[in-house]
Amino acid sequence: MPGFFFPHNNMTELNGKDDCKLPEGKIHKKKQKTFGADLKNYLKCMVPHIESGIKTSNSRNVMLSAEEVIQWSQSLEKLLASQSGQGIFREFLKSEFSEENIEFWLACEDYKKTKSDHLHGKAERIYEEFVQSNAIKQINIDYQMREATAKRAQDPTHTSFDEAQKTVYILMERDSYPRFLKSKAYLNLLNQLQTNTSK
Repeated sequence: MPGFFFPHNNMTELNGKDDCKLPEGKIHKKKQKTFGADLKNYLKCMVPHIESGIKTSNSRNVMLSAEEVIQWSQSLEKLLASQSGQGIFREFLKSEFSEENIEFWLACEDYKKTKSDHLHGKAERIYEEFVQSNAIKQINIDYQMREATAKRAQDPTHTSFDEAQKTVYILMERDSYPRFLKSKAYLNLLNQLQTNTSK
């Protein structure tokens, strides 16, 4: 998710409390229970400022419109094509303790753009982080695919993780994505943007 810049003096206007800030140095653990509150605060902070076109740290205007958020419901592909969509979907997956899926998918997308002389290092990192049987963020693939991916990662090409990435994509598309579209996080964001548009 690209970093959103929120002017400090505006954050307290939302509900009179400075609850938009997360404690400094907070580490998101896999089984963190406070996700709901974090996402609620994140969305509360995000929507008004995105609506007013606050610039992100990379100096591009980030305007999140109701139209864009509606497009996310057309396909997982359209959701993942949006930087904001990726970030909000990732927060949702954290609530389901399955953020490793989008993290692996994004790592594979980055891997495909890697220069050939850096493939070996990145392949090793992706394998150790997501694929090997004792990986911290182990993805849900069967034994045969895990073994085949391990072999491909040893002699890496730009397509070494394609099969595993496709499997994880299908898993998200069939499982998490439909729940995301019915989630309060998505519906509340859409509703707030539609309300702001109609004003």
